[in-house]
Amino acid sequence: MIHFLYLITFALIVSTAFGAFHKGDLKARLIYASKLFGQFILISLVLAWIFYFIPW
Repeated sequence: MIHFLYLITFALIVSTAFGAFHKGDLKARLIYASKLFGQFILISLVLAWIFYFIPW
C-alpha cells in the first residue's frame, strides 16, 4: 500500500510541474496536468498487473 501512495505522490508532483510549464492559459494547463496524472496512474497499474504474472 505504501508503494501506491508513493506512486500517487510522484504522479501529482510531476504532473503539477509539467502543467506549470505547459504553454497556454490556466484551463489548458489544468487539463494537461489532469490528463498526465491519470496517465501516470493508469499506465503504472497496467504495468503492475502485467508484471504480477511474470515469474521472476
